[in-house]
Amino acid sequence: MSALSLALTIFGIMLVLMAIRVPIAIAMFGAGTVGYLMQSGWGPYASFINTQVFARFASYDLSVIPLFILMGNFATQGGISKALFQFAASIMGRFKGGLAMAAVLASAAFGSICGSSVATAATITGVALPEMKRHGYSGRLSTGTLAAGGTLGILIPPSVPLVIYAILAEQNIAKLFAAAIVPGIIAMAGYMLAIGIYVRLVPGQAPDEDTHEPMNLRSLMGILPIATVFAVVFGGIYGGMFTPTEGAAVGAAATFAAALLKREITWAKFKHCFYDTAASSAMIFLIFIGADIMNASLALTQVPAQLAEVVGGWGLPPLLVVTAILLFYVVLGAVMDELSMILLTIPIFFPMIMGMDFGMSKESVAIWFGIMVLMTVGFGLLAPPVGLNVYVVNNLAKDVPIAESYRGVMPFLISDTLRTLVLLLFPALSLWLVQFVG
Repeated sequence: MSALSLALTIFGIMLVLMAIRVPIAIAMFGAGTVGYLMQSGWGPYASFINTQVFARFASYDLSVIPLFILMGNFATQGGISKALFQFAASIMGRFKGGLAMAAVLASAAFGSICGSSVATAATITGVALPEMKRHGYSGRLSTGTLAAGGTLGILIPPSVPLVIYAILAEQNIAKLFAAAIVPGIIAMAGYMLAIGIYVRLVPGQAPDEDTHEPMNLRSLMGILPIATVFAVVFGGIYGGMFTPTEGAAVGAAATFAAALLKREITWAKFKHCFYDTAASSAMIFLIFIGADIMNASLALTQVPAQLAEVVGGWGLPPLLVVTAILLFYVVLGAVMDELSMILLTIPIFFPMIMGMDFGMSKESVAIWFGIMVLMTVGFGLLAPPVGLNVYVVNNLAKDVPIAESYRGVMPFLISDTLRTLVLLLFPALSLWLVQFVG
């Protein structure tokens, strides 16, 4: 069997396992195991498993993942999301489609201390959806907005997928967080603009006027905890007081303190935070191991290295190669989640990108490419036939057909496309803040 045939066989086994609903971590692990055994036998495979699992889980950098997840769980269970939405609604409620814009604004603010797309979508939906229904918003616009807003949970730092990219690409987490801030703000503004245009072009999706309580001292004080946590965590990281991992620990402790001050976290909710963090972390780490086995078996075929040589020999413009990779991520997003995509593909694509001349330093290329990947994997959270965020939000809005929710995310997918093109053509937008990080 040729190397290419073997690589395709490994991918085929993984896709078949995924098609029969085998968890993605097990699918990658099983396909990678078959490929590794076919090439090297049991002895080398057992030795690789023995060393790789320990090396992966012993990494200090990985501890940032459960800490950021715990931080997000404390924010979710501590009632912070309700105050965020009320504050956002007091600002945006005067505009047509204002509550939908407020949901996007609240999602962005919540994402700044959460780092999870699904958690952001589910949490803000629980608060915003009843209000949007009460004010006469259509199910299509409500669910589409909340699903799209949830993606800001990974686009705005801290972002778990971005941490994973930093570990795989051996890049500075703080610099990647800085690089994601401007694109994240552009994403938020783009979603709000999409809502403003949509409610004017498509009648009946939003009330002509939104009536909501104007901003007052109470609503302003409601966001004080999240503003404090954000300032402490990112001020400490960029001020050189602590590393991103230490910042995640400080953030988790600060968010817990904020939840206690709001008096909404109970002993049952406290335990749930740790149970959910353990479950989510275990899922991510299992995907790590599955991707490691899968990538190791593909590396043995030498197809990734050959692919890089072939693409380099074509003499294609570097931007065209990046565009092709991003389109591949859009397609792959129909069958895989964002973490699995990053873990499986970055070891293949990253060396290829780093071997090309973009007229920037290698570090700048690595950071910019990471932001482009992050922006693109968000497509998979919204686009059919999967769209994990759409499923999560639609499950909470039981009276809205799933087809309506998919129609609702279309304006936001257009916004995503335009934003990706702008960031692709103007890397300086992603790299501007990086220069201020030591």
